[in-house]
Amino acid sequence: MKCPVCGQVLTREDRAWRCMSRHSFDIAKEGYVNLLSAHRSGDKIGDNKEMALSRRDFLNKGYYAPLADAVTACLRRYSSGGDTVLDICCGEGYYTAYAAQCLDRRFYGFDLSKNMVRLAAKRRIDARFFVANIASIPIMDGTVKAAFHLFAPFHAAEFRRVIADDGVIMTAIPGRDHLYGLKEVLYDQPYRNDEKEPSAEGLTAVERVRVRGEITLNTREEINALFRMTPYYYHTPSDGMKRLESCSTLTTPIEFILIIYKKA
Repeated sequence: MKCPVCGQVLTREDRAWRCMSRHSFDIAKEGYVNLLSAHRSGDKIGDNKEMALSRRDFLNKGYYAPLADAVTACLRRYSSGGDTVLDICCGEGYYTAYAAQCLDRRFYGFDLSKNMVRLAAKRRIDARFFVANIASIPIMDGTVKAAFHLFAPFHAAEFRRVIADDGVIMTAIPGRDHLYGLKEVLYDQPYRNDEKEPSAEGLTAVERVRVRGEITLNTREEINALFRMTPYYYHTPSDGMKRLESCSTLTTPIEFILIIYKKA
């Protein structure tokens, strides 16, 4: 990791990370460190505590395990024992924890939301978690062998900076039928996803992995948790909300496209 103030390498000393210029960042009791600038604490940025807990509980039930399997398989192919792996916008740490059970790597993860990072650190896995901004990742240039980035803004220049010359960055986009069953409830005219890939200047796609499955949610809590994880949560018409509130069970396809990039 690098100092977000001066860009020098951070070294752990007791309960803090410090650079040669003595900028210091305390380690929270849960084990993570906040590397946002001083005027942005992370407390009120990103998902709130309730949403973070809801996401953790939903993912822990394994509904998105097919995607976690695919990410882990790609990490196995594109990295080796001891390599540095970075979970970009790690959320509550589900995918890092999943991969760490299978692979001997040096795992790091960060998110803009302190609520998410706190939950990730509480998983007590062999990984270092920190609060940071995706637009300015506090990682030294070219030090990451494999990174993964699932459903978050794509910053090609910053991704290219942190991965090694022979490294990879993996991103996930929703497949054509992803959550179509949910959209059938929410919208009068449900639509398929366009599978539009992000702009990735300076990066070249070397592999695409399609992941498909079907999930059935049997409680209102699980349905709401899934809904809150989607962009539909912010722009669903009132009629759709009422239909969703009346659902006690929901079956929907899940579909992801995992795209692996190398430096161009």
